[in-house]
Amino acid sequence: MTYIATMAGAAAVVLLSLALGLPPVAAAAGLVYCGVSNGLVAVGLLRRRASGYGWANTVTTIRSSFVALITTLVVASFAGQVPVPVLVGLSIPALALDAVDGWVARRTRSVSELGARYDMEVDAFLLLVLSAYVAQSLGVWVLAIGGMRYAFVVVGWLLPWFRATLPPRYWRKVVTAAQGIALTAAASGLTGALAAPIVVAALLLLAESFGRDVVWLVGHRAMAQTTPARSGQVQHPASSAASGADPASASASASEARLNPLPPA
Repeated sequence: MTYIATMAGAAAVVLLSLALGLPPVAAAAGLVYCGVSNGLVAVGLLRRRASGYGWANTVTTIRSSFVALITTLVVASFAGQVPVPVLVGLSIPALALDAVDGWVARRTRSVSELGARYDMEVDAFLLLVLSAYVAQSLGVWVLAIGGMRYAFVVVGWLLPWFRATLPPRYWRKVVTAAQGIALTAAASGLTGALAAPIVVAALLLLAESFGRDVVWLVGHRAMAQTTPARSGQVQHPASSAASGADPASASASASEARLNPLPPA
């Protein structure tokens, strides 16, 4: 299934690039994303000896294909103008499907740590590329939205107590949705002078969510140092929000997913 997903995503990237006359480097970026994302999922499935791909992962893979196309457009935007309606038209289903894969996982009783992890990584990269696009018009400060989760990953590598299991908070889900909506609205150009205030508000929400979890981690530092976190349990404040999993299952992957972008052994 991952092979089919990679080929389908790659074909979509090539067709989009040819149709819009995008530079080869843009197509290459989209193809690399397809290969890496699907490759990591394949490794995760093999390590867990999964019996099947699952409908929920299929939905996430479709959303990931949209992210590949968005990545292609964003990279192309650094070399010239890209059609904004196409970018927005791809971003909307990429964001909307985020609520579908978790629902499908619960309905089919196939909620898994890998599925939530896969969903989270797609969310994180989508916010990164959208922030890169919007940063071209509003300033580099917008990259803080896409980069905050990855900064948390680096801190977690340096400070093991950052890997403590975080308590579930539905607010994370709301905050992540707000980031995607704000960035897409700003990218559309329809918000005019309100684009900057909207993105600033989203960034403040994200900072508050991260900050609250950092305060919690600092307060529980001693406990984290004496009780090692279980594998697969640290997730960044905004990403579990978008995983579509219920708060209880989201917390099951709430830690290392925040710190380690690769599937655990």
